[in-house]
Amino acid sequence: MTDTTLRPPFDPELEAALALVGDTLPPTLTAEMIPLMRQSPVSGEDEIFAVLDERGFTRRDVTIAGHEGDEIVVSVVEKAGRTGTGPGFFHTHGGGMIIGNRWLGLVGFLDWAERFNGVIVTVEYRLAPEFPDPYPVEDCYSGLVWTAENAAELGIDPNRILIGGGSAGGGLAAGTTLLARDRRGPALIGQLLIYPMLDDRDVSVSTRQIDGIGVWDRGSNITGWTALLGERKGTDDVSIYAAPARATDLAGLPPAFIDCGSAEVFRDEDVDYATRLWAAGVQAELHVWAGGFHGFDMFAPHTAVAQAMLAARDDWVNRLLG
Repeated sequence: MTDTTLRPPFDPELEAALALVGDTLPPTLTAEMIPLMRQSPVSGEDEIFAVLDERGFTRRDVTIAGHEGDEIVVSVVEKAGRTGTGPGFFHTHGGGMIIGNRWLGLVGFLDWAERFNGVIVTVEYRLAPEFPDPYPVEDCYSGLVWTAENAAELGIDPNRILIGGGSAGGGLAAGTTLLARDRRGPALIGQLLIYPMLDDRDVSVSTRQIDGIGVWDRGSNITGWTALLGERKGTDDVSIYAAPARATDLAGLPPAFIDCGSAEVFRDEDVDYATRLWAAGVQAELHVWAGGFHGFDMFAPHTAVAQAMLAARDDWVNRLLG
């Protein structure tokens, strides 16, 4: 039997960074902390807007119909003065299904939009627990459908739409991709699943190893999934679109890129998802970064392992779209 009190060590550079992160972020998020976390500048909106301005990107908000026809917002981000047609990058943000907004993680897509003359559409899906499953994934799907339907006006090649997001956004990207397949919705050229949150059941070795330590530990994960699913969490009454790890048929999906750290909760579910994509004949690329905690590329982008992680992601997108 595996001793789950053991865990892979953190990368030394990352361990030093984690000590600084620990001063601002508790290892375990509880339901009571959600309102406070939403008030904190977790997405650094002003900083992101400054980066967009500095790099010559424009942004505009569009109100569209989300789940059940309710209004939600998507933002369209592209280089000022852009002309012609390029790929579309449909972005689903992270935040454990409970925090964050559509700007969180967006900066990671700017180089690709610039390089390939592309357009980013980022969706403000509604958050749990106020809006439990299926609101988040259905809002994301609504945003994807809007993007595909308006591709000509947006200057997007409808055959080159890439979906991507980190953490909960990675899980939502995977769930939205499954919805698109099953509803014969928009065709996707690929799915970029950045340390995705895929499994509500919390039974893997890695969820037990990362408990009370790191970023987004077992307790935080239980908080996020419980907010999304309530009493359905861990039961048979959870859809594959909410928790893509539950999907038994992964055939017919677009190519996937999956990455994670060796010392994070999501490691085992991410490795398993890649393995089952291969078993279903789907092209998938998997990277497990030694000593990585959850989201280390965002918290410690200067470190050697984070630079390698970002380069691998960049390389995959270049090969997919180049």
